[in-house]
Amino acid sequence: MKNILVPIGTSSSAHETLQYAVDFASQFASQIYVMDVFSVMARAGGLTNIEEKATKSSKDRLKEVIGKIDAKKVDVKIATYNGDLVDGLNEIDKELGIDLIIIAPRSNDIQEELYLGNTSGRIVKQTDIPTLIVPKGTAFKPYKTILTAFKSGVLKRKRILNPLIYIQDKFKSQINLLLVKTPGYSDEDLKVNTALMDISSQLTITENPTTYLGVLENFQAQHPDLLCVFRRKRGFFKKLWEKNTIPKSEFFAPIPVLILCIQKKD
Repeated sequence: MKNILVPIGTSSSAHETLQYAVDFASQFASQIYVMDVFSVMARAGGLTNIEEKATKSSKDRLKEVIGKIDAKKVDVKIATYNGDLVDGLNEIDKELGIDLIIIAPRSNDIQEELYLGNTSGRIVKQTDIPTLIVPKGTAFKPYKTILTAFKSGVLKRKRILNPLIYIQDKFKSQINLLLVKTPGYSDEDLKVNTALMDISSQLTITENPTTYLGVLENFQAQHPDLLCVFRRKRGFFKKLWEKNTIPKSEFFAPIPVLILCIQKKD
């Protein structure tokens, strides 16, 4: 896990997410890219250096956030992009190869309607980069138990599991699998990928209307430190594909959530 990207928004708690990312990265000798995306279009007759000024302002804000954390020995670099968020993420991924994105949910407050807002939701749904969602104010600690939940055990490529395998190798985590049989499941869905079985300690099979309800049913019994799910068109966020935001009525987790993406070409 070489390169970790931390998009910085306008939240006053952005430095908390960055501190978590730094603490996480220090375990893997990773380097961090703190990224800010802005959109500036110079109009005819306008200031010719408007983008230059916007870039400087963006970098200054990132430096301010970095100044609030203990960077330890982690290499923290700054990246800015003028344009669309997803385009910026894909471009930096193409240039550097991003192994993981670390972001915060919209809010930890269960009374807040949304789990992921428009920006964080777009990152999860419109990129193929593995993403770790960390509740605001969460201090990093090794993951002793990981609950990996899914409705289909079919994985066409083992490399999809790489972030999960890296984490398990580093922290000697116990990975418990939860296969949730939802309405309309097929026999093929019940065939769990051998690579997934190889890294797990146990497999629980349950039947629920949604994968999320299956997670809720088993969450308290297992007390995981990390929840891992897969994002695919038939997977965990199936009903949420048409919108970027994710309401807490459809998904919420009080612990870090690792989202592994099934590539579009799959």
